[in-house]
Amino acid sequence: MAQRDVPSRGSQKQNTFFGGAAILAVGILVVKLIGMFYKIPLTNIIGEQGNADFNNAYYIYSVLLTISTAGLPVAVSKLVSEANALGRHNQVRRTFRLSLLLFLGLGAVSFLVMYFKADALAGLMNDDKAAAGIRALAPAVVCVGCLAALRGYSQGHNDMAPTSISQIIEALCKLVVGLALAYWLMKAGQSADTAAAGAITGVTVGTMVALVYMVLNYVFRQAHEHHGAQDMADDSGSILRELLRIAIPITLSSSMVGIVTVIDSSLVQGQIQKTLLENPDSWTLYANFVDFAPLEKALAAWRETLPAGEAVTMAALSAQVEKTAPPQAALALKEAVQAVSRTLYGNYSGALNIYNLPTSLMAAVTAAVIPAVSGALARRDRRGASRVAGSAMRISALAAFPMGVGLFVLGTPIIRLLFTKLNAELAGPLLSTLGLATVFVCMMLVCNSILQAHGFVSLPVLVMIFGGTVKIFTNYNLVGRAEVGIYGAPTGNILCFGLCLGLDLLIIARVIPRRPRYLDIFLKPFIASALMGGAAWAVYGLTARLLMKLGRLCVVDETTAQVLGLSRAGNALTTLLAIGVAAVVYGTLVVALRAISRDDLALMPKGDKIAKLLRL
Repeated sequence: MAQRDVPSRGSQKQNTFFGGAAILAVGILVVKLIGMFYKIPLTNIIGEQGNADFNNAYYIYSVLLTISTAGLPVAVSKLVSEANALGRHNQVRRTFRLSLLLFLGLGAVSFLVMYFKADALAGLMNDDKAAAGIRALAPAVVCVGCLAALRGYSQGHNDMAPTSISQIIEALCKLVVGLALAYWLMKAGQSADTAAAGAITGVTVGTMVALVYMVLNYVFRQAHEHHGAQDMADDSGSILRELLRIAIPITLSSSMVGIVTVIDSSLVQGQIQKTLLENPDSWTLYANFVDFAPLEKALAAWRETLPAGEAVTMAALSAQVEKTAPPQAALALKEAVQAVSRTLYGNYSGALNIYNLPTSLMAAVTAAVIPAVSGALARRDRRGASRVAGSAMRISALAAFPMGVGLFVLGTPIIRLLFTKLNAELAGPLLSTLGLATVFVCMMLVCNSILQAHGFVSLPVLVMIFGGTVKIFTNYNLVGRAEVGIYGAPTGNILCFGLCLGLDLLIIARVIPRRPRYLDIFLKPFIASALMGGAAWAVYGLTARLLMKLGRLCVVDETTAQVLGLSRAGNALTTLLAIGVAAVVYGTLVVALRAISRDDLALMPKGDKIAKLLRL
């Protein structure tokens, strides 16, 4: 009996993070990497304002997409899997057909809302220019609904490969078609918001091509399935009730992040615009990044239309714009204010694109931890479940801490390296602040997976609602302050996810037996990352000074040399050198401090060989 608590090497291999959920985890990782190669060049093509338009449209799409498809694929795969296990093939077919009809219905409603209410949705985001992108995304909701049904059906047959392949096809089409359209439109002299809509069209095309693949896969499977089943399928009403019973809680929990993001983005942009209009003193905060001449001219023209003594407020401007025949001066002022807001928020969105990369790379771990822990609990191996949970948190901390510290230390150089169209002096500090939140959000995702694997499905949702409320409240108040402005937006992320992580850790300590030792998990990665960050900061600073001195020696005019500063090529060299040194320092410290154990490596592919190499 004692041996049940200590899995053999063979069972360890089967229960690795890359075991039961290997195909889906690798598929997710590949899709996220493709997304990285999509977002970075896209921002350089469409610029600051186009980046804001793209993200505002995508946020709306994400919420409606989550509502339409988040919970139902899980419900479909569960019911199909159960019916298959009992040999009820007619039940499988009826479940799939009903789910497909349900997806089509939800997709059609979402399509109608996005296409015919695009202007209203763009207004909700305080970005009228996002309307074209929202319309371009509308057909994708219907396609993704059908995709979700087919993916759930495939997963219910324990076949994960079609889901991963279709996701990769979708991402590749988005990359190729979206970037090509955006580039062509910008070269043709179209506006940034039009180019953003072209980039978003790539998403729609990707879903269509992926849907074709999944339909062909379904037809092929049907041709090889047994069609002589004699079982009596349940009536449609009971199947629909069961689908909704499973899907609704999952949909609610999955929708929270998207809903919070939409509310937060809308409020941040609304507060920026309100402050810009009502308090011109706030302009000094962005004087080095924005040309305020068009806004100043539009504001002066609108003031002349106001009755004597009436204050300049966003409420007064909105009231005029909403009239049946709004004054031209009011429309011009609204567009000018939104133009500045789009520039500022576009830089923030660029920083968010980099900030989201570490959380995307964590997707493989979070996708695999649930089946690994659940499998151990199903065998009543609590020690094994605790070992997997502890190793998952430790591996996540070893990845999250250096990424967060790296973004904090090298925020501005990284923006300057990756984004030619963003203002590094504005987006860089925003990314540095967001770097602190990276550690919290990565660890929170893993903690949520551990809680869900132990059956506590609703607790992470409640925690996220609480954290999201704090984020919205914080950002609303900070961004509205003239001396803080857009720089207050990342603070909400730190408070939100820091609070969520703290509550998750507290819950794990209270409700999960044999909880991991937090000091062992966090202390060594923190020490190694702090020293790594110091090394990266020193290497970048010293190398940058050296290159600038060399640059001045090559320029006769001292004034010209000072203006030149560190060139783009010089920044790329110093940034990559700093990152390389940081990686070496961090890897050395991890081994020297014994921050990772043989048990942790056993949960990874080729872990035994890596452990022998590191002499663990």
